[in-house]
Amino acid sequence: MHLIDHEPVQLLTPDGVRVAHPEYSYAGDDSDIRLLYRDLVLVRRIDTEATALQRHGELGLWAPLRGQEAAQVGSGRALLPQDFAFPTYREHGVAWCRGVDPIAMLPMFRGSALSGWAPEEYRLAVPSIVIGAQTLHATGYAMGLTLDGQVGHQDPDRDAATIAYFGDGATSQGDVNEAFVWAAVFEAPVVFFCQNNQWAISAPASRQTTVPLAQRAAGFGFPGIRVDGNDVLACQAVTAAALHTARDGGGPTLIEACTYRMGAHTTSDDPTRYRDAEELAAWEAKDPLTRVRTYLEAVGTPPTFFDDLDREAELLGERLREGCKALPEPDLATLFDQVYAGGSPELAEQRRTYEGYRGSFEESAS
Repeated sequence: MHLIDHEPVQLLTPDGVRVAHPEYSYAGDDSDIRLLYRDLVLVRRIDTEATALQRHGELGLWAPLRGQEAAQVGSGRALLPQDFAFPTYREHGVAWCRGVDPIAMLPMFRGSALSGWAPEEYRLAVPSIVIGAQTLHATGYAMGLTLDGQVGHQDPDRDAATIAYFGDGATSQGDVNEAFVWAAVFEAPVVFFCQNNQWAISAPASRQTTVPLAQRAAGFGFPGIRVDGNDVLACQAVTAAALHTARDGGGPTLIEACTYRMGAHTTSDDPTRYRDAEELAAWEAKDPLTRVRTYLEAVGTPPTFFDDLDREAELLGERLREGCKALPEPDLATLFDQVYAGGSPELAEQRRTYEGYRGSFEESAS
């Protein structure tokens, strides 16, 4: 039975102090940490700009990630090029780490396209809207890696794994538990990365489980580990170790990254209706960006580094605003093209009805 340590793995405290852990260590140096900080700052800027674009009517919806940057960047930077990631609708930081242009993250939320990138190019699946379904996709793909002989050679240039992202709310879904069963039985090279951000929309984690979520892995026969999800160093170290185990043929791992969703579930949500300001303030003190900056300042990083990064973030924000407004307006009639590969008479009739309805407004306007 794989019992877990209830205390999450931590390598960088909220006060910006590096600490040792008996099993995990961060392999990079201060220059690497500066690159991680750049990731964190620019990913937060993407999120801030996209939220503002939605408020200005340029996006129909946005799923904020503020507060979860370290979990996504740390795990995303642990992936090798041949690994394949399966995200939810919130993993903008993972998309950034896989090289996706930030503008390509917007079409789905604008309604202009089903996705903004080709999965095979970035080894990143399109965002999953169905809660938990991507865990099955990741497990099936991982089983295929084993069948194709891409696992267990101790060759970092050949062996591959998958990672499935999901939130604490998804652990209550049947798909996730079914994925755990298949992954365990077939020793699939998959890492299940749960971002426990404490709230499944308006349901707190305490209403979903009485034990750490990572402990659930024991019931399926594979390891679970908790990590400080606001510690980018720990997230990278723990995810790198789990992916290494998967690529070597050691089977699945469940990682529970303990973090916090500082913003709303989506831009259609009002979190002030179900959580109090004191809770938010307590987690803001553990901000994943602040702790890294505090560390970098303590080791003598020059102020010009932060000034240059601020300018880069401003330019990124400007490019996002311009790029979003250049995207085509959504055409609701295309919805009928995405139901069946070959269409159907019923859908064709529904489309004609909709287009007639839409056309009536154009006629009245003229």
